[in-house]
Amino acid sequence: MWRYGVSILKPYHYFHCKSCPADSKSNLTKTPVIKSSNSLTLMTTITESDVGILCFISHLPGFRGILKQRYSDFIVNEVDTEGNVVHLTSLDAPPEAVQEGETKTPDQLNKCYASEIIKFRSLAGDTDADRLEAFINQITSGSEEDICPIVLSPDSDKSHRTAMHNFFKENLRFLVTDTVDGPDSSSKCIRVRLNSGNNNKGRNSKKRKERGDKPYDSRGSSHWPEHLGKFLRFHLYKENKDTQEALGLIGKMLGIQPRSFGFAGTKDKRSVSTQRVTVFKQHASRLAALNERLIGIKVGDFCYVKDDFLLGQLLGNRFTIILRGIVADSEETIKASVESLGRHGFINYFGLQRFGSGSIPTHRIGATLLRGEWQAAASTILDPREGERDFVSKAREYYKETGDIEGTLRQLPRHLVAERAMLQCLKKCPGNYLQALKAIPRTLRMMYVHSYQSYLWNHAASMRVEKYGSNEVVLGDLVYCKGNDAEKVKVVPSEHEDNNFEDAYDCSQLDEISGTDLPEGKNNLVKAITAADISTGNYTIEDVVLPMPGSRIIYPVNDIANVYHDMAKKDGISLTESVHNIKEFSITSMTGSYRRVFQKPIDFEWELLSYTDGSIALSETDLDKIAKTKPVNLVKEEKPTDGTEGQDSSDHMEHIESFEDDKKFSTGNVEVEGSREAEPPQIHSLPESNSLGTQKALKLAFTLPASCYATMAIRELLKTSTSVAFHKTLNQ
Repeated sequence: MWRYGVSILKPYHYFHCKSCPADSKSNLTKTPVIKSSNSLTLMTTITESDVGILCFISHLPGFRGILKQRYSDFIVNEVDTEGNVVHLTSLDAPPEAVQEGETKTPDQLNKCYASEIIKFRSLAGDTDADRLEAFINQITSGSEEDICPIVLSPDSDKSHRTAMHNFFKENLRFLVTDTVDGPDSSSKCIRVRLNSGNNNKGRNSKKRKERGDKPYDSRGSSHWPEHLGKFLRFHLYKENKDTQEALGLIGKMLGIQPRSFGFAGTKDKRSVSTQRVTVFKQHASRLAALNERLIGIKVGDFCYVKDDFLLGQLLGNRFTIILRGIVADSEETIKASVESLGRHGFINYFGLQRFGSGSIPTHRIGATLLRGEWQAAASTILDPREGERDFVSKAREYYKETGDIEGTLRQLPRHLVAERAMLQCLKKCPGNYLQALKAIPRTLRMMYVHSYQSYLWNHAASMRVEKYGSNEVVLGDLVYCKGNDAEKVKVVPSEHEDNNFEDAYDCSQLDEISGTDLPEGKNNLVKAITAADISTGNYTIEDVVLPMPGSRIIYPVNDIANVYHDMAKKDGISLTESVHNIKEFSITSMTGSYRRVFQKPIDFEWELLSYTDGSIALSETDLDKIAKTKPVNLVKEEKPTDGTEGQDSSDHMEHIESFEDDKKFSTGNVEVEGSREAEPPQIHSLPESNSLGTQKALKLAFTLPASCYATMAIRELLKTSTSVAFHKTLNQ
């Protein structure tokens, strides 16, 4: 029988729970930073233990596996607010309307849909087929009456509903579908409507922050047809590019600004991902025409809607992950570990990506801001750092030695958004470091403080697991209320109510994607576990949450609360009083939030594979599926972790040219582990074959809510570091 609890394994120099309580405690409070008058002296390498990632759930041994040997080994598909997995299914633009005021295209008016109805009848049955046929006849008849949506028969089979949604995407693209509640709690219904807008209200109607008087790019198409929604929604497919980099390139080709685009969350650079995007007043035909020119990017599945996307408007992400080069004692070891992950989940840590690279940990800048040390924080962001490309290092050194802002701005690449914004401000207001910090886009500058909150949360989660295990709730634990308990406590914020959008500009540090932190519900209530709760068994370990520090949260009513205050005190920070009056850099001015300590993968699937050629993909991307039916011109950029996989010299030259063009539009401000993958690949003489002998790979597929890190699930499985640098060593 397997046993579960807190792992005491200590591979790769982790400071682990239970293994050495004294050492563990010291590492919960140590501060890897030396304060000086002008800047911070920072560690050169950030490790999981440095940011509080210390424990595992299971005692089972890990095994060897390489994460992201190829970027196509990490596939991310967004999950929309209806629970549908977002896929790229078509690259074609829908027919444009004949004239203003009409909602029907020539194809809709003239084409016969008899063959599509026959297909649909075999999928959905006679009743829904007849209903759809009547609906299409109403659209194509030219009737002036309002065309109301239709709702199909109740369906409790999610896979069948997915097939239905895909049918409309592939065969009837002038119609759009979504999922609504059925007549009972166990069923759902598919709603079908004409693809001419989006009537959602509520959060969708919120204005974006910081847009001023002009909420969208004024260079959108003029004389926009009144019957069309003002936003074009499309699916963005990208390979080995972060979200802002891809949208920056598309924006440059269209001649529009990045603020024209809306999206629900950023996706990892080193991955293949598909997500929804909106753009203001652009015709689908313009974007579809870019597909022949875009490298590593495709756009499709177009429709016009009334509202744009805001960060956080997603349920989560579906991951398909390949771990290559699997080495274990036996297949039973692998099976036991994988099944344990599926049953018990993982500790819901904030992953390394949250904290930037070792040379400039974002939580340390956050601590400096919370102390009100404006010059030190500004210097840390601007000063030279290890691990950057030569031309960036030279620009930083030049500024440090000369103070020449104009000359530095000419050298500094555009993707360093924070640095450029600060220098532009310092040019106008010399010596005003606080104003320079405020010049950084809000979503980016707030990331530093939120990173410090995450740092405290990780350490508190480790102490909770170390002290009380991962099997049962204990006295004083915090949980979301159930039933009658909800009437006895006051409303407090749910997960990340006040910091949903911190990662909007910092795409380079996100590995999943989750990207943003989606609230579990604005009105969720939190209470401390009592002896009566334990005796009734109303709450389980899955209900336990821990707070992100703020003014409107409560702390556990046990000694886990001390972790927050003791660690903050070591950093010279009070969680109850602020030493300055700058609200955005003060925890006491933030609402605070809650985060579940344990997370199980949803719809979890896995299989062991064998392969002999490391250059062969082991999972199918959305573009691969499209290519089966229609040739697709996509320039491949893929390379392995060591930068040599599957390339010839002509590929290298094309990639270098692409990089020089693309690099101007990356908005990731923080250099992170693995960020050097963006460098132009070096030309090598390659072996004629990638044959490796027969090797094992583990294929995993699962869904996680927004704000959860897939790498933390992989860490629980392998019992090894999730850093890019570590997994590069496995590939050598």
